[in-house]
Amino acid sequence: MPQWYEESFGEDYLIVYKHRNQQDASKEVEQAAKWLNLTRDDLILDLCCGMGRHSISLKRRGYQVAGLDLSAVLLKKALEQSEGLAIPFIRADMRTLPFVDGSFDVVLNLFTSFGYFKEDADNERVLSEIARVLKPGGRFLIDFLNRTSVEKNLVPESRRQVDGRWIKEKRWIEGDFVCKSIELSDERGKRTYQERVKMYDYEQLITMLEKYSLTCKQVYSDFNGEPYSPEGKRMIVTGCVKK
Repeated sequence: MPQWYEESFGEDYLIVYKHRNQQDASKEVEQAAKWLNLTRDDLILDLCCGMGRHSISLKRRGYQVAGLDLSAVLLKKALEQSEGLAIPFIRADMRTLPFVDGSFDVVLNLFTSFGYFKEDADNERVLSEIARVLKPGGRFLIDFLNRTSVEKNLVPESRRQVDGRWIKEKRWIEGDFVCKSIELSDERGKRTYQERVKMYDYEQLITMLEKYSLTCKQVYSDFNGEPYSPEGKRMIVTGCVKK
C-alpha cells in the first residue's frame, strides 16, 4: 500500500496549495537568512523542497542551494520554475539522504515537512540524517506545527474554489496525528487525498533534536520573529549541530 505522502504530492497538490506563493517563500527565506546568518559561501540543503519556492528565493539572493524531495511531480515543477537559475534538484527519501557526511553548512526543513511517518524511529531518522549531512557547527531550521495551537484551533471543515475546482478539506485529530482529507471536484470527477502528520510538542521535539546532537538556539512562533509560546501558530526551531 502506498503511503499518503506518495499519493498526495502530485498534480492536484499544485492546485490545493496554489495559494502558497513565491512572495510568502521570499519573506520566509529573508527571515531564515537573518536567523542563521547565511553567507554566500554556505552550501544550503532545502530538505523537502516541494515545487522549489524557497530554493528559488535563496538562489535569487545569491546563495548556493540544492533542493531535495520525493515527489517527481513537484521536482518537475521546481525545475520549470527555476529555469536559468541552475539549482540542482534531487529525488530521494528524507530518511536516506544521498550525500556524504558533512556536505552542507545549512539544512532548511520548511512548511511542516517533518512528522510524515507513523513510527517515531522513522521521524528520528530524518533528524539523524540532517545531523549527518551537516558540517561541524552547521546550522539548521525546522519549521513545524505547534501541537497546542493545532489542537485548540483546528477547523473541522472548509470549502473553497480554485481555478473552477471545488476543494473540500476535513481535519481531525487521531491520537498523536493531525489528519486532513482533501476532496477535489471538477470535470474529471472527484479525487480524494489524505495527509497525516505526527504531532510532537515542544519538549518532545527538543529532546529528539538533542538526541542527534542538534542543539536548539531559538524557537519562534512565526516568521515575523515572535518568540515561541504555547499559543503561537508554529514551532520554528533554529540551531546548530555539535560534532
